[in-house]
Amino acid sequence: MVFNKHENLEGLHAPFGASKSSWLRYDDDKAVEVYKNLRAAEVGTILHEWAKNTIQLGIKQPRSKKTIYNYVNDAIGFKMTPEVVLFYSDYFFGTTDAICFRDKVLRIHDLKTGTKPAHMEQLEIYAALFCLEYKIKPSEIEIELRIYQNDEVIVHNPTAEDIVPIMDKIVHLNNILIENEGRM
Repeated sequence: MVFNKHENLEGLHAPFGASKSSWLRYDDDKAVEVYKNLRAAEVGTILHEWAKNTIQLGIKQPRSKKTIYNYVNDAIGFKMTPEVVLFYSDYFFGTTDAICFRDKVLRIHDLKTGTKPAHMEQLEIYAALFCLEYKIKPSEIEIELRIYQNDEVIVHNPTAEDIVPIMDKIVHLNNILIENEGRM
């Protein structure tokens, strides 16, 4: 048999494909909801890419309360670098939306394009990864974390007491995973 060619689909996964069989149990409303969430994630990816390019090019946006404009303008104003990977190990790393470290002040900004409430823990983990990777003590710097979502900016200034336990957990779990690597 000669099979039909679908080169444009190679490497992709259908929203309702065989590898995600749970859709067999969806009612109509659930199927529509799942599809809307997948589309929203795609739009979020496109917006993040646009923001990254706009920040890198230094193109200020109109003054507005719009989330994405505030995010881009603040990142440009603080001379932040978009989409930076922070690495501790193959088990523990992550990509910040925007980051800068200058004059002993660490800034990490996160753009949220969805409607689910964001959690500052994600940004605290980034701060911990930064401190681990660059061997900086959180007690010796100031940290400002910002989440941009739903036309609001949430600002959090964690202390060393917030970040050190996360660093300790990363180091501990990393060591456990390394010790057990051969047994997995």
